[in-house]
Amino acid sequence: MNIPLSKAAAAGALFLFIFFTGYWLHRSGRPFNGALLNIHKLIGLATAVFLFITFSRLRQMGVLTPPALTAGAAAGLFFAAVIVTGGLVSLAKPAPAAVSFLHNLLPYLTVLSSAAALYLAR
Repeated sequence: MNIPLSKAAAAGALFLFIFFTGYWLHRSGRPFNGALLNIHKLIGLATAVFLFITFSRLRQMGVLTPPALTAGAAAGLFFAAVIVTGGLVSLAKPAPAAVSFLHNLLPYLTVLSSAAALYLAR
């Protein structure tokens, strides 16, 4: 079973949009622009749901290998951690440096594990 190129391209485009809006938020400084912050959050959530549905369908078809399942599970955990740290970073009170560092690191781990899972599922 091959992952259609359109699904991989859609996931890549969504990740790029998340990174772009996150960079824009970071550059705009505090207080965060509410509309941009909500767009950033909603696109992140949409990406997580899109990938979850994609992997759920592949799992139902029985085509996922154990390495693909492991990479998909890691991507899910990284997504959850990004959402939690993002919520903490967006609070009015500044987050601890460790939380900010994690929120800067975890998106890259999320993209890498998502890409690995998509690649291994093909």
